[in-house]
Amino acid sequence: MVTTKGEAGVSMNCFENKSILVIGGSSGIGLQLSRDMCSAGAEVFVWSRHVHEDFESLQIRHQPVDVSVSLDASSLTLPDTLHGLVYCPGTIRLAPIQRLTEEDFQEDFNINVLGAVRVIKACLPMLTKAGRKEGASVVLFSTVASHLGMHFHASIAAVKSAVQGLAKSLAAELSNKGIRVNVVSPSLTDTPLAATLIDSDEKRSRSDKRHPLGRIGTPSDISSAAAFLLSDESSWITGQAIPVDGGMSSIRML
Repeated sequence: MVTTKGEAGVSMNCFENKSILVIGGSSGIGLQLSRDMCSAGAEVFVWSRHVHEDFESLQIRHQPVDVSVSLDASSLTLPDTLHGLVYCPGTIRLAPIQRLTEEDFQEDFNINVLGAVRVIKACLPMLTKAGRKEGASVVLFSTVASHLGMHFHASIAAVKSAVQGLAKSLAAELSNKGIRVNVVSPSLTDTPLAATLIDSDEKRSRSDKRHPLGRIGTPSDISSAAAFLLSDESSWITGQAIPVDGGMSSIRML
């Protein structure tokens, strides 16, 4: 079947008859990915604390879920078979180590790592059912700061490095179930979570110049990478942490 490309580069209709769950899909990268998956023909489920006004028109099935606390599996709405799971919640806590408390590290770990663990455990039966028939994909998010030492990133770099370790271990553990697990590692992206870092022309210009390609990321940049890892086109990729960072982690600026 011939397909066409959507605005974000996702092949239209390539996710037909597939169910995708996006955690944190009401804002930023998660919202863009939810929209892109709908455009590509997927049945999209979103778990997030807030609902977005586009969900009704896009026929996205939303459920209010707080991943920072234990999940009651019996109360969660999911299809019997789940082909893709994307965990988008994250934190940006930038400060010198002297100003970071143990509670700061614990909160970041809870949201970025334990939240992902809670969701994966809750969804594993549905992912396994898809994986043994067609293959299933889990996509987590790290950060460029896990690949490149950066000032004031101690907490977020530590917890996102844990996310990468979790992904590699699960990629090995779940491979015999037909479930792939990969990580996308963005640099600074224009999302509400990063708003205070780019809330002036001067801040945005400085951020743009730090990237070899001359700009910070957009939600579509990151969504396209996640969509690829969800798709059958990446069916031989697992256990990888893929930088999508405008060259920041691999290119030295003159």
